Amino acid sequence: MDVKSEILKLKKEKDVLILAHNYQLPDVQDVADYVGDSLGLSRQAAKTDHKTILFCGVHFMAETAAITCPDKTVLIPDLGAGCSLADTINADELRKWKSEHPKAITVGYVNTSAEVKAELDYCCTSSNAVNVVKSIPEDKEVLFLPDMFLGSYVAKMTNRHNMFIWAGECHVHAGIRSQDVQEKLREYSNAEFLVHPECSCTSSVMYDIASGDYGSRQVQVLSTEGMMSHAKNSPSKQFVVATETGILYRMQKQNPDKEFIPMSENAICKYMKMITLDKVYASLQENKYQVKVPKNIAQKAQIAIERMLAIN
Repeated sequence: MDVKSEILKLKKEKDVLILAHNYQLPDVQDVADYVGDSLGLSRQAAKTDHKTILFCGVHFMAETAAITCPDKTVLIPDLGAGCSLADTINADELRKWKSEHPKAITVGYVNTSAEVKAELDYCCTSSNAVNVVKSIPEDKEVLFLPDMFLGSYVAKMTNRHNMFIWAGECHVHAGIRSQDVQEKLREYSNAEFLVHPECSCTSSVMYDIASGDYGSRQVQVLSTEGMMSHAKNSPSKQFVVATETGILYRMQKQNPDKEFIPMSENAICKYMKMITLDKVYASLQENKYQVKVPKNIAQKAQIAIERMLAIN
């Protein structure tokens, strides 16, 4: 049996939209209707006419789709596809933190559970985090969660001194260190460097760029979708990419004449890679596993998500 063609046939028969994150396996990306970052996928989910959405990503992404599309069925091929970053904060911890800063505005990364989103004022992604924080009056304290590297990057970019940052991290991005950057800078003298703001090297990279340490080297701090468009529009022929390695497949596919090198070969998210072609097929065939969010939580979380979708 050719699983790919069976999937394509089934999704048509069952009126299913398949969404895949940039970090998914190449085979899974190939059967998706849309491949993108979490913001792009949220937008696709929100505007689709399909009755069923099959989400090839991690659990919080499928939850976000279930919140934005309450009248649709949202499926995820493996319920175990979690997120080490989302797991660094729960709703009780957030409520306690908020009680310590009663007048603060809470901004949470989309990499959080639905229960956490229900406690937020704003949701954001790496591509619009800076603009979300910029939209908040300067005299307001901001609680930013859960990613400390994205948080410190946003604080630098907005020059905010009343921002408190939760000490969470993504195990994959935290593993991309400054020494990886230094090694690759020496090795690839003509390459452009594309760095995701969740990387632990971001703080030092930002400092080095500001102090001119990279000289004339091209270093861009970008979301995964920002990386995609930059790679496409840049005249450079060689890029070193600091994020989960799954994105390299899509980059290469869209830019066959350019070379893409991972900053770290080990930047692999085991949760993203839990979704396989066979699981996608089984999910389509058996309508499993449905992701549901309790109505009271979904309604509260919806407000923060809508604010995220409204800010570019």
